[in-house]
Amino acid sequence: MPLPLSGVTVVTLEQAIAAPIASRHLADWGARVIKIERPGRGDFCRDYDTAMNGMSSQFVWTNRSKESLALDIKSPEGKQVLDALLPKADVFLQNLAPGAAAKLGLDARTLVKRFPALIACDVSGYGSGGPYGKKKAYDLLVQCESGFLAINGTEEQPAKCGLAIADTATGMYALNGILMALYHRERTGQGTAFEVSLFDSMAEWMSYPAFYTSGTGAPLKRTGMRHATIAPYGPFRAGDGRSIFFGIQNAREWESFCQTVLEDPSVGTDARFATNPQRLVNRDALEQLIEERFARWSSDELLARLDQAAIANARMNTVEEFTRHPQLHARKRTREVDSPHGPQTMFLPAITIDGLEPAMHPVPAVGQHNDAILGELGLQHLRQRSAA
Repeated sequence: MPLPLSGVTVVTLEQAIAAPIASRHLADWGARVIKIERPGRGDFCRDYDTAMNGMSSQFVWTNRSKESLALDIKSPEGKQVLDALLPKADVFLQNLAPGAAAKLGLDARTLVKRFPALIACDVSGYGSGGPYGKKKAYDLLVQCESGFLAINGTEEQPAKCGLAIADTATGMYALNGILMALYHRERTGQGTAFEVSLFDSMAEWMSYPAFYTSGTGAPLKRTGMRHATIAPYGPFRAGDGRSIFFGIQNAREWESFCQTVLEDPSVGTDARFATNPQRLVNRDALEQLIEERFARWSSDELLARLDQAAIANARMNTVEEFTRHPQLHARKRTREVDSPHGPQTMFLPAITIDGLEPAMHPVPAVGQHNDAILGELGLQHLRQRSAA
């Protein structure tokens, strides 16, 4: 069976994470993604680290299954190649510095005016217009501006997210917009110009803490590994000294926890703990009580008891333990993907479709596909000059 996006051609002027993760997901499901890179060093994300046999872990993550076209887009030759390539594209995606694409006539609105069936997406830090419209942005900086750091970390110290959360959220919204636009074009024949920004993406993800703060008049507290508004929810020490995590989401689970795990239904009806708001007010006393009871059992025994009570629970794994996780390997969720530095072990995309294996093709070297692409365009004579 063909992959769902087979026959879709995507041209990207992308760098870092936000746009590349969106286009990689398109490539996973069959789209042809032509990634335009700077001649020589290419996407600066290639140099973030050398963790993957000399390659950047973040670049390997976001750029498998793509074709690399090394092109100086400001040169006459580069413009000639783009003019030949863009009419063949279904999707164009860019996340250049603020204003750079517009100066080159490569912003989404301009391109869709030229090519009415094209789907074009601009990815930026803060979106077009407004006092921050021309401001450069990176993931951590948008975590700061969006208030995310104010709610993340411990009571004493805020902390950044360990993942590029703003970039990844933006990439997923760009992907969402592209897929919606493809569906719209299928029905109407019309292309779409749209934009996605890191700040707008984080604004969506910050809705709950923003609404909570507006509604209560008080900021959402930083609570480390505990949940800010649900109790009990977080880490608890077992009798063997190890911590396990579990969370109670409703009255039924609270009753089951007290009866089956603690073996003491009276805790469930204690006036201090009967409802979630009461448990939050008396969280210190509740957590002390739970850990006193937990001292009777090992972490493995407690996890089994929580499973028996149908209470969601988890161990706190290291990243190394995660890479060996039995759920990953029992379900065969990794593949070997080739690269200029040899095979790399990578995870399958999160969507599973019966009978379909996503594309898991090599990570390209800079300009690896110049000859093939320029040959397709009838521009063989530009091979050396465009990549110089």
